[in-house]
Amino acid sequence: MTVNKKIFAERSNAEINFVCDFAQCKGACCTMKGARGAPLADDEIDEMYKAFPAVKKYLSKEHLAVIGKNGMIQGDKGNYATQCVHEEACVFVYFENGIAKCSFEKAFLNGESKWRKPLSCHLFPFRQSSNGNRKVFFEYIRECEPALKRGTREKIPVYKFLKEALVRAYGEQPYKELSQELEHGVDSV
Repeated sequence: MTVNKKIFAERSNAEINFVCDFAQCKGACCTMKGARGAPLADDEIDEMYKAFPAVKKYLSKEHLAVIGKNGMIQGDKGNYATQCVHEEACVFVYFENGIAKCSFEKAFLNGESKWRKPLSCHLFPFRQSSNGNRKVFFEYIRECEPALKRGTREKIPVYKFLKEALVRAYGEQPYKELSQELEHGVDSV
């Protein structure tokens, strides 16, 4: 049986068990070391600027100062990313009970914005390939080990955990086909 070739690069990626465990990881994906933040698609830049008035109230003075000095994004067309604070936290991170969270997602969930967050964040720990085919592949990072353990313990495959993100990226029909393949052994066309 093949796996839906529209979404996953390899069948084994679709079958990984994974459920975020923020109590353990503390939102590490939002605070990883590096000079660049979350990768952004070109069409997300306008969405970020539109949503920013709704999210800035969740940001610390330090993060707002970085945005004021360096802007919200860095890079050029085809290679944008969010800014970082001290080459670590994404500039759009806020902390709640010691857990790094996304201010865009908070505004979205509170009904204050129509844009949820960058697709690269929504799909994480999966990344879309940069070779133009947009297939996703699993990017292992040590900080996600608790999520792998929780997913295995709860028997939740990543394609179910990331349903909203996968539907957002690829559409309802490709996701439905993928689910049928993996749950019932039915190859899609």
